[in-house]
Amino acid sequence: MIREQAPGKLFIAGEYAVVEPGEPSVLVAVDRHIAVEVEPADGHGTIASAQYGRAPLLWSRDDGVVVLDQDHAPYDYVLSAIGVVEQLAAERGIPPLFCDIRISSRLDDVSGRKFGLGSSAAVTVATVRALDRLYGLNLDPLALFRLALLATIQVSPSASGGDVAASTFGGWIAYSAPDREQLRGELASTGVQTLLDRPWPGLSVRRLPAPAGLRLLVGWTGQPASTERLVGSVQHRKSAGDSRYREFLTDSRAAVQQLIAALQGQDADATLTAIRRARAALGDLARHAGLQIETPALTALCEIADAAGAAAKSSGAGGGDCGIVLAPPDADIHRMLTEWELNDIRHLDLHVQETNGTIHE
Repeated sequence: MIREQAPGKLFIAGEYAVVEPGEPSVLVAVDRHIAVEVEPADGHGTIASAQYGRAPLLWSRDDGVVVLDQDHAPYDYVLSAIGVVEQLAAERGIPPLFCDIRISSRLDDVSGRKFGLGSSAAVTVATVRALDRLYGLNLDPLALFRLALLATIQVSPSASGGDVAASTFGGWIAYSAPDREQLRGELASTGVQTLLDRPWPGLSVRRLPAPAGLRLLVGWTGQPASTERLVGSVQHRKSAGDSRYREFLTDSRAAVQQLIAALQGQDADATLTAIRRARAALGDLARHAGLQIETPALTALCEIADAAGAAAKSSGAGGGDCGIVLAPPDADIHRMLTEWELNDIRHLDLHVQETNGTIHE
């Protein structure tokens, strides 16, 4: 029996912009995990997950058309991970193996509702890690990340990979994405090993120190969100030549770069300012794109935190799910949590997952 796990993630800043190659973001890994158990099998393999199929199916309207907002099932990512790892094994002369795979998750609540902690990335990373051991590939953490990203973009081509990086490396990280469209094309033409052996322009993963003197808190609105639909809507406007999108990229980049510098310099005040700046950039994007990135519940979460002396913003694509707060020692946390409860905002007892492996670029 082989057992591996990978943590969930939270975006701190850089959402939406991070889908563009080279645009910076900041994420953290959290101490809730998806675990994958792999056991060799003969003749066929199985995949089992107690969580699969329990999440509700969402629907919405896009330009007046009813559309289903169904995030890809975890099995899609598991199957893609199997395919990418097997391709690498074949390129190394290792024959394919059958195995039984069992998945368990602590990234959802007991009813199966998602907290927005990156379950797709976590299950992909955990599966790649387990299969790396099964095949004896002995991959380093950066190669594991690259394999997991290749598997991810086979299912979701627009995925930035920030969540994959957080699930792979843990801790606080600064991340910018490679060109995933180029990678998909090269995967088909050159193979996995060739891609692992060469640089990926635009990709950057760096460790960051935790913010000095600031406490990270997370609130959950109870509203599920569809990352793919929201990000797709923004990308559609970019394709239509919306100049506001370029302005957003500039604003987001400035906020994230300020945040990275503040974290590296252990400057708490500058860190709080950068968080507020990142929230403002997302607010401008939402207004110009006609999207609800910050729902009324997320707005309440942020405003309550601001009134308590902290800085807050939505995390990830918004539209529901979580908001993050960085609170200085003099912030009135008790007041904030009390008012969150009165507004049906659930405080999630999350902490930053410790780092995992050295990042070599």
